[in-house]
Amino acid sequence: MAVPASTLASTRRGFLVAGAALAGELVIGFSPGAEALAQSVSASDAPFQPGRFIRIDRSGAITVTVPYAEMGQGALTAVAMLVAEELEVAPQIIRLEHAPGDDAIYGHPLLGDQITGGSLGVRGAWKQMRQAGAAARMMLTEAAARSWSVEAASCRTDAGFVVHPPSGRRLAYGALVDAARALPVPQDPPLRTQELRVIGKGLTRLDAPAKIDGSALFGMDRRLPGMRYAAVMACPVIGGSLAGVDHAPALAVRGVRKIVELPSAVAVIADHTGAARKGLAALSPRWNGGAHAGLDTAALVAQCDAALGRPGLTAETKGDPTGAMSAAQASFAADYRMPMLAHAAMEPLNCTAHVRPGACEIWVGSQVPGRARKEVAAALGLPVEAVRVNNHLIGGGFGRRLQSEWVTQAALIARQVQEPVQVIWSREEDMRQGSYRFHNHSRVRVGTDAQGMPVSWQHRVVGPAVMAWFLPPYFRDGVDLDVTGGAYGPYSFPNFLVDYVRNDPPAGLLAGNWRGVGDTRNCFVVESVIDELAARAKRDPVDYRRALLEPNSRIRVVLDRVAAESGWGKPLPAGHARGISLLSGFGSHIGLVAEVEVIGSDRLRIPRITCVVDCGRAVNPNIVKQQIEGGIVFGLSAVLYGRITVRDGRVEQSNFHDYPVLRMNEMPQIEVILVESAEEPGGVGEPGTAVLAPAITNAIFTATGRRLRSLPIDLAIEQRA
Repeated sequence: MAVPASTLASTRRGFLVAGAALAGELVIGFSPGAEALAQSVSASDAPFQPGRFIRIDRSGAITVTVPYAEMGQGALTAVAMLVAEELEVAPQIIRLEHAPGDDAIYGHPLLGDQITGGSLGVRGAWKQMRQAGAAARMMLTEAAARSWSVEAASCRTDAGFVVHPPSGRRLAYGALVDAARALPVPQDPPLRTQELRVIGKGLTRLDAPAKIDGSALFGMDRRLPGMRYAAVMACPVIGGSLAGVDHAPALAVRGVRKIVELPSAVAVIADHTGAARKGLAALSPRWNGGAHAGLDTAALVAQCDAALGRPGLTAETKGDPTGAMSAAQASFAADYRMPMLAHAAMEPLNCTAHVRPGACEIWVGSQVPGRARKEVAAALGLPVEAVRVNNHLIGGGFGRRLQSEWVTQAALIARQVQEPVQVIWSREEDMRQGSYRFHNHSRVRVGTDAQGMPVSWQHRVVGPAVMAWFLPPYFRDGVDLDVTGGAYGPYSFPNFLVDYVRNDPPAGLLAGNWRGVGDTRNCFVVESVIDELAARAKRDPVDYRRALLEPNSRIRVVLDRVAAESGWGKPLPAGHARGISLLSGFGSHIGLVAEVEVIGSDRLRIPRITCVVDCGRAVNPNIVKQQIEGGIVFGLSAVLYGRITVRDGRVEQSNFHDYPVLRMNEMPQIEVILVESAEEPGGVGEPGTAVLAPAITNAIFTATGRRLRSLPIDLAIEQRA
């Protein structure tokens, strides 16, 4: 790719430049919007060294430091493809490593903190990592051009070489490292736009071989010399504390070294996990139940119901929803209830910590390693610079690992042990001490005209204020902008009001982000209401939605495509029906049609799901489809079974026997169709989960006449419309 030498002019705005690394490596890094040095300098006199995204050593080996966590969504592969596109190398030759925890260096360009969540990984990396690759390519090209005394515009790069076609000369990247390191780093380097060689290709996941042969390192695979193992038990009552425990029974177990008491938990330290668990089982801790010892699910639901009757804070409004409601020809009102949900990841929470005088090192799989670093530092009374967090592959995050209280717990345990300690929660501890999607209730009132079309849409959302602590910029004027997100869907209502009533869980019960965040709550409500309105207007659900969407909009195209691909309107066997739902969220547009079969009065089978996705440019179409499929499966588990309940202040569920996930024999046939687009990438990790539930419940209505306004599905108790 020909690049004028003049574009290499230095600047101090809009990028971060890492200084040259040791051992002759060329290091490039970008973080849009930050101030930085205008040129690379040697490691010995570098006054500032921010991110280190790309390293090229004298052998030509390329290493990319990935600031995003890999939890099965394909972040490592996507980042490698973005860099490879601009460096003009094969992604398979790039060595990938997780970035350590550091918000200042590896913060997400859209969020600030080092966060992997909100389906924002590729959206953040799209320019960030491509710019890093493009800058390195331009510097290598300029270095070669100077060595040949030719214009950089007459050179191009190809497969790890800089080539001068007129003379046939070529130099490998590794041979240019020293010369390139001395050049200024360009600001906002131009990116490849035509004849893309890597982006858009269905490349096999780069992390798959290591996961298949067992060499991949997840958090719980970390081994250190002299490492001890800890099993931990927290107070089973929400918000309770440890009253006391006799250490002797556990210390009598062979291999047990020590008992560690924390304010609300006890841990057993041993030579191996088996001894630690046996020692923990031998203990009989005494607990103080505290104020929530009598708490149950009925009280939590009643609290949410009461909140529905309170005035809310305005989250978003348009037109005159009150006046339009008064003038409406007819009205509709309904309440919707969603239960508390766990994340139920396959890899239980785990963390290895080594605390030494004045320092701490952590090995973990975290979606927020920079935040974990700060929280550990605060808990141990250390400066942030004294804590290092090494990130690993994650065996399922789904939002649970956006919190770090278990990392802090491991550090507090390790502080009382001389050796490194690996803390692994049991499945039961993981389920009962989780960070849950808390109860969410909604009340919707709609005024319609003589044709049954909405003239006023009013949606009251009741839920916790997760953003108040997680991302304060998304908590504005008392409103959680995530909880209220998507509360009127993709539709063009002339008048609407979304208001919010804050309803936090009791102290000690953690509420956090769950795959699909605000949209997974509100899409169920909005798409259920739209279907009810279509039925009342005696119109086909697809036609009714089409009338509410902007002509030629991306979501309108998706609607038409999913209707065609799913065979909408074609006859089905007796007991079968189709349901549809739409979602515009995470920068993507999704349409999903579910076919269901209702057997008898209370059995449900889902033979087929068709999903059409416009996510902009797909970096790797295979991974996009896998993410949508995975989101649908995750959503199906919640729709069919997901419910966390509380009794006597304790979470009742403990494992997959009483918190089931979808089994292989229940898996529907899923077809994912991607709409070709040149738009910048949208997110795909969560939309499949968010859009799934209403398509299922809408299909059940078509098959049975039963309207489901609460989850999970229970055909036996829901009312007829």
